[in-house]
Amino acid sequence: MSQHTLLLHAMNLGLLTLLFFVVGMIKPKWALFFMKKPTRWIVMAITTVSVMIVMTMYGEGNRQAKLAAKHAKPAAASAAPVPVPIPEAVPVPVPGADKGVPKNTAATAPKK
Repeated sequence: MSQHTLLLHAMNLGLLTLLFFVVGMIKPKWALFFMKKPTRWIVMAITTVSVMIVMTMYGEGNRQAKLAAKHAKPAAASAAPVPVPIPEAVPVPVPGADKGVPKNTAATAPKK
């Protein structure tokens, strides 16, 4: 589960709570369609409990995100910078150019 999932769900539930409150205050029968005699007091009580749930979810989501950021491993490049050597030019042997170069007889002599 992602660390920001709880924050996302808290915001979604908060929007639904706000929508429920507005609709319930205008027409309680729409918000509480399953009741015979819905009142605005019931809408207010459900909204209060829902707001408490949303605030708790949001606070826990923030706390978990801070803990995850605190315990995150640092990037390898920023933790220990390693000096990179500068490449040097290496002479490339050219075929046929070794005629004028004296040979090292000690290194090329066959061992007995």
